[in-house]
Amino acid sequence: MITLYVDAARDVSTGRSSAGAVLIIDKVQKQLKTALRKTVNNHEAEFLAVLWALKQLPSNGNVQIYSDSKIVTDALHKSYAKHYQGLVDEINLQLTPYHLVLINWVPEKENRGAHNLALQALKNANH
Repeated sequence: MITLYVDAARDVSTGRSSAGAVLIIDKVQKQLKTALRKTVNNHEAEFLAVLWALKQLPSNGNVQIYSDSKIVTDALHKSYAKHYQGLVDEINLQLTPYHLVLINWVPEKENRGAHNLALQALKNANH
């Protein structure tokens, strides 16, 4: 089972966004972070963070995703998001190689690793 914790960070004044992810495969943890394109709001950044993180995974087996974004987890459970359907469709396409996909909402305090990585990437992008 691949375990993925993912989060986004966004600078409201510039629209710059970033993503952080903690990836756990066979009890080995890997920390990832990147700048994302400018976004119109935090929700868009959260969807883009999941999409980016999925592209970092090996494309087989089972995956368990944790996000503190309720809109993202709800949209992925329903395969629908009124304003973000294109991103939901792209994420679902990235998920097709996996046998089992579990998507879980977690409180922010349980997603601090990914959150801190996203903040680090945002700070680096603003310099």
